[in-house]
Amino acid sequence: MSTGLLTAGNGQSWETDLVAALDRPGAGMTVVRRCVDIADVLAAATTGEAQVAVLSADLRRLDSEAVQRLVAAGVGIVGIHPAADLRARTRLERIGVEVLVADDTGPAALLQAVRLAMTTDVAGASAAAAHRVVADVRSSLPPTTPVSEPGPLESAGIGRVIAVWGPAGAPGRSTVAAGLAVEMAATGASTLLVDADVYGGVLGSAFGLLDESPGLAGACRLAANGKLDLIELTRLAWSVGPDLRLLTGITRADRWPEVRPSAIPAVLAVTRSMATMVLVDCGFCLEADEEITFDTVAPRRNGATLAVLAAADQVVAVGSADPAGMERLIRGLAELAEAIPGIRPTVVLNRLRKTAASADETAAALNRFTGLPVAGTLPEDRAATDLAWRLGISLAEAAPSSPLRAALRAFAGMLLPSLARA
Repeated sequence: MSTGLLTAGNGQSWETDLVAALDRPGAGMTVVRRCVDIADVLAAATTGEAQVAVLSADLRRLDSEAVQRLVAAGVGIVGIHPAADLRARTRLERIGVEVLVADDTGPAALLQAVRLAMTTDVAGASAAAAHRVVADVRSSLPPTTPVSEPGPLESAGIGRVIAVWGPAGAPGRSTVAAGLAVEMAATGASTLLVDADVYGGVLGSAFGLLDESPGLAGACRLAANGKLDLIELTRLAWSVGPDLRLLTGITRADRWPEVRPSAIPAVLAVTRSMATMVLVDCGFCLEADEEITFDTVAPRRNGATLAVLAAADQVVAVGSADPAGMERLIRGLAELAEAIPGIRPTVVLNRLRKTAASADETAAALNRFTGLPVAGTLPEDRAATDLAWRLGISLAEAAPSSPLRAALRAFAGMLLPSLARA
């Protein structure tokens, strides 16, 4: 049985040479369709006749979302880039194409890359394994092919990503995320705060930034096309302190399609190179009903939240320390465990007040129903938080002696041990 190939080369010479090579007896491969655009490629991939798609780097609308759809359909991908255009190859790497070949290497090297794409489980490969796949292909190419090592912008980075999530009911996710970011930055740790709430992002106004800016939506657009790097991300992020930057979110809830789930991992990869600590304020909803209501390639509103939680190094779950808030938190943690198997979040209880419940009561209830301990408690200080939001400044500036500020700093010290010594 021959292997089916899809090609989309815009009529370039390598595509013609490949088709000619496969017409020879014993090739073991056949081109089932020469596609004219990415839509034609995706349509052909759904038929199940092809195992590999060989795509030109200049194919219009070839982005991270298209790559994910091909991988989901079980189709391997080989990217063909101009030999002298290293930017085109870098763009292909950034959008998730792992097997790359220069357009002047000839049909033999191209067929070898196709065989490698067939035997590589790109969908389940880790980032490190994916880089090894690219390296294997490059090492097999003729020495005349120019190969450059990935620069700092393509490196994994050393930053730590912490997702701040909480269930419905406004338990204070944004307040906690902003407070933790400010306290970490106050110690000299380079910190980036990202507003990824697709329902009601407000971190821009929390820091007095009322002007609309591309922010995370702009970063996702660049990442989807393989054009996001440290320079572009720096341009998109606001500087709100000596060691604190803010990547604002969408200003209207109906703009959620701009925060593409397929681009989130690439965005977070670049944020790791920008800051030591990356705090991401997530949306509350974890439902994936869109995949049931529509086809699996339809836009998913909660996809960005799930992508952040899956890519984060640590998840901080924020709950409100009152009976209603505890019930929502317990249900939400069960949904979180189902959505992201194997996750063990760090739980912090916010808005603790004597009239609602004590710290011991809330900790006992959480442990009884979830088996998780309470990592920290944050007292209610409505006067201080109202003042901070009204003035558009951080809690540390609005009320430096607030007990809530002290609790946030202590909790930040748990997340970043060096803070405890600062």
